[in-house]
Amino acid sequence: MTTVVHPGDSLSGRQRLTYILVLGALTALGPFTIDTYLPALPTLESEFNVSTAAIQLTLTATTLGFGLGQLLVGPWSDKVGRRTPLILATIVHIVSCLGAAVAPNVELLGIARAFQGIGAAAGGVVAMAMVRDLFGGRPLVRMLSRLALVNGLAPVLAPVLGSQLLLIMPWRGIFVVLAVYGLFVVICVSLWIVETLPKARRHDAGHSTVRQRYKAVLSDRIFVGVALVGAMNFTGLFSYLSSSSFVFQDIYHFDAQQYGLLFAVNSVGIIIGVQSAARLTKYVGPQWILAVSTIVMFVSAVTIVVLDQSHAGLWGTVIPLWFFIAACGFGFPCVQVLALNGHGHEAGTAASLLGALNFGIAGLISPIVGVLGVGSAAPMGFVMAACSAVSIAALWLIVRPRSVPALAH
Repeated sequence: MTTVVHPGDSLSGRQRLTYILVLGALTALGPFTIDTYLPALPTLESEFNVSTAAIQLTLTATTLGFGLGQLLVGPWSDKVGRRTPLILATIVHIVSCLGAAVAPNVELLGIARAFQGIGAAAGGVVAMAMVRDLFGGRPLVRMLSRLALVNGLAPVLAPVLGSQLLLIMPWRGIFVVLAVYGLFVVICVSLWIVETLPKARRHDAGHSTVRQRYKAVLSDRIFVGVALVGAMNFTGLFSYLSSSSFVFQDIYHFDAQQYGLLFAVNSVGIIIGVQSAARLTKYVGPQWILAVSTIVMFVSAVTIVVLDQSHAGLWGTVIPLWFFIAACGFGFPCVQVLALNGHGHEAGTAASLLGALNFGIAGLISPIVGVLGVGSAAPMGFVMAACSAVSIAALWLIVRPRSVPALAH
């Protein structure tokens, strides 16, 4: 093990806390954009008089926009710095939220949701790149896990917030609240976040053009494999996100508030996983944590299908689902650190590819659950199991855990 000095090592505890809170609020913008309106999906279905699949496509539009936005913003932030792309993209998010709030039909809602995704993309990708600008090795794991803890509260709070908002306002009000949150984030960045990518570092030899940065990232076997592992893990989780409101509200007759509470309990599993993984990296490499977590995900997903077909009822779905989600939590910081640790020169590009793959593949695959039907939990479990199987294959055949170098202290 070696000790490497990074710019963030000189930050005071108070400065680190500021970065964690503000960058956490930035990364939370994406989950809030995606998850807050989930309790309203059945309401949208009846109000617009369209199919479940059509409503799920508004969720797909958000994720595809999120993926496209990251591909645009990440390399742009490597070229011009972090702050400007961050602020401009978040303004796009604010305007799109207001567009979604007044959408007269599901088609225009889908378009507004796509632009919401594009605008929210900057938060996640630039925050991750900023952390990589400042830290490396195990300190990078610690910062990413703390960021993920703040970010982990977003999927916990979002559906609960959405379900409570539905008690006092129509579903359109949710998008007005998201616009206000976006404005709050822009103000925080303007006041407290300084540029983390100096002009001199934007033109490092061999890393100065978009082509060179993409080549550096895509020619790295470990990055490609880890990105695929992360994308399939996220897609499995997103299959749950896109179908759970129908499974639990239509099949098990939860109201919006009960669904929000269930979602919060499940999301606690992500937080437990994220923080446990960060501590475990003191003793084992992140690739070995992924080796265990991907198997737990696969077994949990298969268990959902088997118990559902055995008519085990609500608990047969809820219990293995919680373990699947917790295993996802174990994987998130491990994927991020393995993907970013070797790419300090092109952190924005690496983070953007990581995020774009996550949301792009999730947006394409998760509607399969709607096509298979949400008459039971089995289609959701089947897609989750298939994603986990691909993740396991990518880890062992492409990443090859024994070939991954140890993290620096």
